[in-house]
Amino acid sequence: MAIVRRGTAVWHGGLKDGQGALSTQSGALKEYPYGFASRFEGRPGSNPEELLAAAHAGCFTMALTLMLGEAKLMAQEIRTTADVTLDRVEGGYAITAVRLTLRANILGADAKTFSALANQAKAGCPVSKLFKADISLDAALEST
Repeated sequence: MAIVRRGTAVWHGGLKDGQGALSTQSGALKEYPYGFASRFEGRPGSNPEELLAAAHAGCFTMALTLMLGEAKLMAQEIRTTADVTLDRVEGGYAITAVRLTLRANILGADAKTFSALANQAKAGCPVSKLFKADISLDAALEST
């Protein structure tokens, strides 16, 4: 069963002086502004890389939750941050790396099991499979 989700971008004008808007099928984003300045100059607005970062963090966290459930473990809290790196490369720009930072409090988990499950989730997450970039993972099991 294929699941199709939709995101939409609308753009007006040139690259540097133009403006765009991003929308998601769910309505979580509705004509949210993005542009050259928000992508390359740190100005307000969104950009594709932060959206990919949020998607990757969410996907990885859900994959880890699945792995934990299969191992009969339950998370009290999982916090994942994804840092997506956009670098200038020959011929333009490319996403060259993603750094996942995971902090979790999981009842009954030992460090070895936690690490193995986190790495399985990193490899199995559908968004991880999307990237050709090097994806690193910094995972720490926190005590209660």
